[in-house]
Amino acid sequence: MMTFARLAARVRALPPLAADLAVVAVVGLFTASDVAVNDPGYRQDDVLTWALLAVSLAALVFRRRRPVPVACVTGAACAGWALHGHIGELLNLPVIVALYTVAVLGDRRRTLWTGLVAATVSGVVALIVGRDVVNPQGLPVLEMVWPLVPLLLGEVVRTRRELLAEYAARAERAEEEREREAALRVRRERVRVAREIHDILAHTVSAMTVQAGVALDALDTAPEVSRRAMTQVRASGKEAVRELRATLSVLRETESTAPAPRLDQLAELVEGVEAGGVRVVLRRTPSGATYPAVVEATAYRIVQEALTNVVKHSGAGRVAASLTGTDSALHIEIVDDGPVRSEPSTADADAAGGFGLIGMRERVLALGGTLAYGPVPGGGFRVHAVLPTEGTTGGTP
Repeated sequence: MMTFARLAARVRALPPLAADLAVVAVVGLFTASDVAVNDPGYRQDDVLTWALLAVSLAALVFRRRRPVPVACVTGAACAGWALHGHIGELLNLPVIVALYTVAVLGDRRRTLWTGLVAATVSGVVALIVGRDVVNPQGLPVLEMVWPLVPLLLGEVVRTRRELLAEYAARAERAEEEREREAALRVRRERVRVAREIHDILAHTVSAMTVQAGVALDALDTAPEVSRRAMTQVRASGKEAVRELRATLSVLRETESTAPAPRLDQLAELVEGVEAGGVRVVLRRTPSGATYPAVVEATAYRIVQEALTNVVKHSGAGRVAASLTGTDSALHIEIVDDGPVRSEPSTADADAAGGFGLIGMRERVLALGGTLAYGPVPGGGFRVHAVLPTEGTTGGTP
């Protein structure tokens, strides 16, 4: 059974014209059912009534491009029904959708003016129609209120979208600022390291060259002088190595000193993901091979990146992860039950997943393996990797 979330995702994925036609179809279905109703002694579903319905539905097709004119057309049709004597509970649907569109695609000033005009027209129509015996019109005050409801709803939705867009823009600007600051620090550090290396090499190597020349010249005539010079060359070399190691260590100070992750740590990884509300089913099929540390580390990182993408991007509630070992390869598959997605290109998948999928592919290719990923028909996303393990013996995945 299709869930509401999947249905909403499919509707949002439709082209604008297709979505508008779907709205027109739904509104037309309900409104036509009310138009077709006849009270005893009245012939309300006449040519004029159906013509007003056709005009309203045709106008709704253009509600995104011309929201205010569409609201005027549907409002006039609704008033025409009332003045014609056909007052129904569902005849307001076209103008309700039009008023909502005016608010959600406009601004507060336009919403206020539209609300003022719509409430005034609705009140005037109520006064003209009065209280017909068959189709009683509501009180003018109440009739002035109902056009404000879709406008208020559209205003709330538009304001929320604007806030979300502003929050996203702020987060993007903050991330860009952090990246610029990090790049600036890296450039400064590179300049410092380059300067230190230049000083070390320029001074030490030059001194070692001079001392080696002295030792070479005195090798036959003054062995003691040659020996002292070579001893100094060795001392200078050791000092240069020590200074270079100290200078270059700054390039590794962000790296972890912890051992490479192993497959035995997957249970801890799964526990962390499940703590975020995603159910993970982990299955490992034993084989007769013991895998090198690089294979286990790569497999761990693939599962870790796939689960991270599930939590961040898919909206799935359940993930199945399996590791199947053979004598020659380790097969890894991660499948989630997220919403239906269109088939992405490789560039699109990399853009959606950031550098995670790129890094995953680089790890697999470095071992000579294969990697495939993409949406699953019916919903979900699948990652499948094959890591070659030729030449290993004993153990389980």
